[in-house]
Amino acid sequence: MTTAAPVPATGRGAVLRALARAVPMPAGAGMARMLVERNARVYRRGWLLLVSGFVEPVFYLFSLGVGLGTLVGDVDAGGVLVPYAVFVAPAMLASSAMNGAVFDSTFNVFFKLKYARLYDSVLATPLGPRDVAVGEIAWAQLRGGLYAVMFMLVMAASGLLRSWWALLALPAAALVGLAFAAVGMAATTWMRSWQDFDLLNLVVLPMFLFSATFFPLSTYPEALQPVVRVLPLYHAVELVRGLCLGLPDPSMLGHLAYLLVLGAGGVVVAARRLDRLLLS
Repeated sequence: MTTAAPVPATGRGAVLRALARAVPMPAGAGMARMLVERNARVYRRGWLLLVSGFVEPVFYLFSLGVGLGTLVGDVDAGGVLVPYAVFVAPAMLASSAMNGAVFDSTFNVFFKLKYARLYDSVLATPLGPRDVAVGEIAWAQLRGGLYAVMFMLVMAASGLLRSWWALLALPAAALVGLAFAAVGMAATTWMRSWQDFDLLNLVVLPMFLFSATFFPLSTYPEALQPVVRVLPLYHAVELVRGLCLGLPDPSMLGHLAYLLVLGAGGVVVAARRLDRLLLS
């Protein structure tokens, strides 16, 4: 008796699985890749839902960056005057990466953890809590990176990219996705009900509005500027904006270090919390 050779997967599902396999994983986290591929398979029929999250920043870009930009005129970005739309677009790129990573690592992870009990089944396999944390964070990072790529294509089509340095904005957006995915998942492990997600919105929305997203930091009151400098999205915006505008600066190393420490800390906390929740 002969067995038919498996037919190679084609279409959107194959693309998502190929992206899942391309996600860089830390050493020893090979098992976590299986969870990333599982998520890719789930979304192969719901790909429209997967990519729809980048639409909101696009609306902000064209309503504020282009519409309001005709009234604002040029903006001082690091000593260089640029059109308002060019100033806002990199911030929306960073926000796209944040949105994709945060909402996948919070709402989706909470449902799997508390209602679907997916991770209880996962632990019946060779995967452990650490693999779950790394896999879900990697998937959320992939989703945030996908949003960033799509948004950059919109920027390129709109003529809002001013330098070849903008190519480095995509790896920077991937780092942004990692940082917010890790922190988002760590925070989710403390969520008790859907009502607790009101606290998430209470943090994300003000951070989105007040992270030098729409106006330079110098326009904020001096008493508020130190608070803005602490916000994670501020560092993401400044890093991506500097690259998109072709204005590399030594301060970018500080933004990189901030996001790396945030991401690493989030992964450690998420893994330890999942270990306590799933194995206790």
